[in-house]
Amino acid sequence: MGNSTISNSVIKRLPRYYRFLGDLKESGVTRISSRELSERMGLTASQIRQDLNCFGGFGQQGYGYNVDILQSEIGRILGLNKPKTAILIGIGNLGRAVALHIDFETKGFHLVGLFDSKESLVGQVVRNLPIRSTSSIDEFCRENCPDAAILCIPKEAAKGIADQLYKLGVRGFWNFSHYDLALKYPDVKVENVHFGDSLMTLSYRLSND
Repeated sequence: MGNSTISNSVIKRLPRYYRFLGDLKESGVTRISSRELSERMGLTASQIRQDLNCFGGFGQQGYGYNVDILQSEIGRILGLNKPKTAILIGIGNLGRAVALHIDFETKGFHLVGLFDSKESLVGQVVRNLPIRSTSSIDEFCRENCPDAAILCIPKEAAKGIADQLYKLGVRGFWNFSHYDLALKYPDVKVENVHFGDSLMTLSYRLSND
């Protein structure tokens, strides 16, 4: 099955498989069946087999899955073995928390630049990186060619920054701004993060139990 035909729901389950397999490795588990994995993850064994078969399977009849090998293969599929570079724009409370508390290196990215429009923040060091002025984004991107940008800025500020970054060749966005990037740029890869949507989903579940 080609990558273009794999559903988004399958892709979104891959990081969860990777995380659970990592927990199993830390617990000393070396192999596991799809049934055992399904019980731990709250999925069906059939769903797990179908998901993994999209990428070749990896299991052996009567043996199950080698935990270390399967995690490595899923990591390869996720591109974790080929780290991408990313810049983060907006070092307010959210941006600072993202910069400090996300383990980028284990998630397939290397954070190389921090930017903010507030001159009072410029020069401060976060995660061993100096905060630069947003006025220097063009020069930095031309010199460093980042693969992705993390937007922790208000929606009204995102449009101009997105246009600027797109022209500079950035095609991946981890977007906290609520600005719909994919609507204007169909060739970009966007992961939109909406904390409010997640909280409202929890409200629905509690209200409709």
